[in-house]
Amino acid sequence: MSAEEWQALGLSLKVSSVAVFAALPFAVAAALGLARARFPGKTVVDAVIHLPLVLPPVAVGFLLLSVLGTRAGLGGWLFATFGIRFVFSWTGAALACGLITFPFQVRAIRLALESADPGLDDAARSLGAGWFDRLANVTLPLALPGIVAGLVTAFAASLGEFGAIITFVSNIPGETRTLPLAIYSALQTPGGEAEAARLSLLSIVLALAFMTLAETVRRRSRA
Repeated sequence: MSAEEWQALGLSLKVSSVAVFAALPFAVAAALGLARARFPGKTVVDAVIHLPLVLPPVAVGFLLLSVLGTRAGLGGWLFATFGIRFVFSWTGAALACGLITFPFQVRAIRLALESADPGLDDAARSLGAGWFDRLANVTLPLALPGIVAGLVTAFAASLGEFGAIITFVSNIPGETRTLPLAIYSALQTPGGEAEAARLSLLSIVLALAFMTLAETVRRRSRA
């Protein structure tokens, strides 16, 4: 592999890692709310959280560009006030991946929470454990298989994200050119078929490895 191909791989791993771990606290909170809380409009909230699963990734990228672009809106204010810029940056790629894969984490954690015995939480409450103690010592440990499975699945999905990234942050070598964008760039280059084939094979291997890991975690949690 060439230096540019290694660069694309490293950037993909960095973007995916930041995307899934930055989204994790919000995914846990959302899963807790959907699994344990009762409130008006819960069905609508659930639908909004899972909306990135059915929206075209290009549409998600366009919405991010409209809101977080540096010329107007929230993005313009962030850039003018704090110098924070997401467009044309790897952090914007991580944001796009985090948003696209957020439902994977929420769903996995929610299923783990709903499958846990609610009597354990009730028993801890009857023994005087506060809300935070029950969360840290009962709820989250029971949801750990779902958290890990959600992280792995979201990470694998982030590695393959293309539409939202190229629409929101463009295709900049060394900055936003992840593996899928590197494959696209190779196909646009005369004689780049061999490079595209290598990167595609690498993407397949990584996807299989992470999906196998997610399935292993799921089966062990059931056992």
